[in-house]
Amino acid sequence: MADLTGALWRKSTRSSSNGGDCVEVADNLPGLVAVRDSKDPSGPALTFSPVAWVAFVSQVAERP
Repeated sequence: MADLTGALWRKSTRSSSNGGDCVEVADNLPGLVAVRDSKDPSGPALTFSPVAWVAFVSQVAERP
């Protein structure tokens, strides 16, 4: 399990402000990008290498 101490979480600009789908990303940790559900900040987080995260975001951004 990755150490997420010191993670600076930011909410996705695509998340709704009415309590809907809320995703937070922390990309300030060396060699790691973490993603979590902002409605459950103490819950689990997915972690990715920066290369894998860039590939994922690139693919998602290309979708209509």
